Amino acid sequence: MDTVTALAIIALAGLMHATFQLSISMVTLLSSHSIGKKHSGAQTTRLTLGFLGGTVTMTMLVVSFLTAVLNSLFRAYIPLAVWAVVCGLLIGLGIAIWVFYYRRQAGTALWIPRSMARFLSTRAKSATSASESFSLGLTSVIAELIFMIAPALAAACSLSYLPHRWPLPALFLYTLIASLGAGIVVVLIGSGHKISDIQRWREQNKHFLQFIAGSGFLVLGAFIYANVVALAAVAGDVTLK
Repeated sequence: MDTVTALAIIALAGLMHATFQLSISMVTLLSSHSIGKKHSGAQTTRLTLGFLGGTVTMTMLVVSFLTAVLNSLFRAYIPLAVWAVVCGLLIGLGIAIWVFYYRRQAGTALWIPRSMARFLSTRAKSATSASESFSLGLTSVIAELIFMIAPALAAACSLSYLPHRWPLPALFLYTLIASLGAGIVVVLIGSGHKISDIQRWREQNKHFLQFIAGSGFLVLGAFIYANVVALAAVAGDVTLK
């Protein structure tokens, strides 16, 4: 695999990760609770930035862990069968997002178990410091790990093919792109936009966002299959050197 293809997969995987809505929901929830408690704008910003820092940190840790596991298992090159599994996960995830990412009710309630949703809501309501919101950010990534694992695994596989000194910047690139959704909402709230307006826009466009996210994962799965699996199979290279 060449460097351009590997970087393209990492960037696209990060972009698909950014379509997940849990971190955005948590930012709006955290901000609304903070504003409801009459906290200052500076304190609300600290809480949201702490949360964003937690999601960025945990995202980077998950991808780093997967990369380390793959490198320890396969050392030189990722077998073609692993790439095929990644493609299957991405395509399956795209279909799953189409079918049940949002709950069938008004609002933007997500698929996560109600017990986890209540836990996150309670933590967001009680958060009063940046450290508490940071830990909430860590937890929110874990709560969505079942969906996050597919793009993170695609990025981890691609990191193994980058030249020396490229993997760390590429890891930062993935994390930056993956955090765009929550980051944009943090900036919007910090610049004075009403949370109610942001939430209303999300509710009005949730089906469109759901369709785009699901379609994006199907496209990413097809891209990897065409440029990695099929190409290597034609060349007769089962290790994809």
